Amino acid sequence: MKRISFAEFGGPDVLRLVEAEEPHAGPGRIRIAVRAAGVNPVDWRVREGQVLTAHPIELPAGVGLDAAGVVDEVGEGVEGVETGDRVFGEGSGTYAESAVLSAWARMPEGLTFEEAAGYPSVVETALRVIREVGVRPGQTLLVSGASGGVGSAVLQIARDRGVTVIAVASAANQDYLRGLGALATTYGEGWGERVRGLGPVDAALDLAGSGVIRELVGLTGDPRKVISIADLDAPKLGVRFSGTAGSVPDALAEAVGLIARGKLHIPVEKSYPLAEAAAAHADSRAGHARGRRVIVV
Repeated sequence: MKRISFAEFGGPDVLRLVEAEEPHAGPGRIRIAVRAAGVNPVDWRVREGQVLTAHPIELPAGVGLDAAGVVDEVGEGVEGVETGDRVFGEGSGTYAESAVLSAWARMPEGLTFEEAAGYPSVVETALRVIREVGVRPGQTLLVSGASGGVGSAVLQIARDRGVTVIAVASAANQDYLRGLGALATTYGEGWGERVRGLGPVDAALDLAGSGVIRELVGLTGDPRKVISIADLDAPKLGVRFSGTAGSVPDALAEAVGLIARGKLHIPVEKSYPLAEAAAAHADSRAGHARGRRVIVV
């Protein structure tokens, strides 16, 4: 079995395509033949050694949390899924030809494997930060770094819940954000005033880690109304850093419902073959995504 692995922390160049033993599904787990794996910022943060407290690992280690594929092994005690089922979910070492999942759901009708692989962690994160920031129907949520996977999910879920969204992203992504129902504006000089011109802000999310925490606190008037998933220094300014996942099975179930109702669609911006995982990480770290990046196996 081929998989992506790294034996030391560092840049994308530490990633290697190697031969490895096939994993097996233990109790409460399933194994899939991976068709596609989602590329998430946590993947390269772990590779760089940034988030070892939340994600302790032993080297050499595999890469990846999200995947979509076909079930080929069912662990003891697992019910409701059979070999041959098409599923998407979360596990470990998913940049590989085979991976074990700890949380999964059947793929919604109409999704490709590439599309499905982009949902699990993204939707869990979006649901979690919306809940943690406490925004309610009728209020306005400001989202910085809004065009990526998590941002795309946040915008659609918040709008479905009756929340107005002001989205900040690069100039190239303004039409995309407006197409998701957001009030959109760009970064650059005077961006805070442009946000104020769109309306008062009740809560804010930092999804890109682009050094805007002070401005977000100023726009909301209270650091407790700001959540970051990307700036590890946010707590120094009284802002909560959200990095611990909630219930992935619950998030997958909600994602399936939203997709079925036509309320959630996250486009795949770019796909990479397994051997080009390093390029996928470099592009992910550079930001400016419109939707998701995925590894195709």
